[in-house]
Amino acid sequence: MGLQAAEANPVSPMQHPNVEENKQKAATVSQEQDTGSSQITKRQRKLLKTSHQITHSKNVSLTSPPGSALEESLSNLSSILKARKQVLKNMCAKYKSGISKSITPDHVKYIYVEEKYKVLYCEVPKSGCSNWKRTLIVLSGKASNPNNLKHEQVHYGGYLKTLNKFSQKEIMHRLQTYKKFMFVREPLDRVVSAYRDKFENPNDYYHNLFGKPIISKYRVAPSAEALKTGNGVTFKEFVQYLLDGHRPVGMDIHWEQMNKLCHPCLIDYDLIGKFENMDEESNFLLRMIRAPDSLKLPSFKDRNPKDVRTSKEITEKYFSQVSLMERQKVYDFYYMDYLMFNYSKPFNDLY
Repeated sequence: MGLQAAEANPVSPMQHPNVEENKQKAATVSQEQDTGSSQITKRQRKLLKTSHQITHSKNVSLTSPPGSALEESLSNLSSILKARKQVLKNMCAKYKSGISKSITPDHVKYIYVEEKYKVLYCEVPKSGCSNWKRTLIVLSGKASNPNNLKHEQVHYGGYLKTLNKFSQKEIMHRLQTYKKFMFVREPLDRVVSAYRDKFENPNDYYHNLFGKPIISKYRVAPSAEALKTGNGVTFKEFVQYLLDGHRPVGMDIHWEQMNKLCHPCLIDYDLIGKFENMDEESNFLLRMIRAPDSLKLPSFKDRNPKDVRTSKEITEKYFSQVSLMERQKVYDFYYMDYLMFNYSKPFNDLY
């Protein structure tokens, strides 16, 4: 059941379930309005096996190599980023060609605007979004050091405006003229990271809104204390909730599919970065937008800093707690993210 790393040729799954989105909305529900058909045909499965393969850059440094070595490093990374965009374009053509091309404020509600450097950043939680927001706040001139900004300031301080707050004309102008980027993460690593953050640590909001209904529906003979507090949701219970076509509470931005948050088939991002290669690709982006040379993306973990960062080994440990069928269905659930962002099949025993 070993995990496979990096970008690779996607392998089609056993199934791609049509999970009915729950009509009940929580405050954090995120819905896709332009999904198109999600059914995978036999012909499409065959095409996937010949999809372009990309590998990560190896130790690309944007500061240390002098002269031509630096140029070569930048050129190599630029080629990887360009190929990544081409894979996305191909997947969109195959699976999302029928979607409406109209962009509404709902499509851009997770895109943050930085006016000084003319940058648009689509937030993907658990993929470095807190540190990217810190960096955008510094770029805007509202802070001088990203390392000094606390988690609450970053997310609730009102420093950054989302694109949906603008008029339709202003939205389109920014989409057409500003640099647009997003960062993605291996989907199962991301969902395990979200579970650990929200359910294994004190969090009244998530334990009340999600924990209580999850325990109530999926736990056999729950205690009165568990029903009252929503504390102690197990990973298996979380997976049951995730796969349920009739969830007792809606989806959340932290485990929603990345393609549904940022709509990359509708919005042409200039750069799609990867969490797994954050140092190199964040530096590349900052140089691309001509940010000050001294500015670097922070790398610290500000929520539950004593927890070990979710790795492939940790992801494997959590998914050993669920059945093979459940692992398959979670992979199927995030299958479009695997295709669009060209991540390899996470476990060897999946279809």
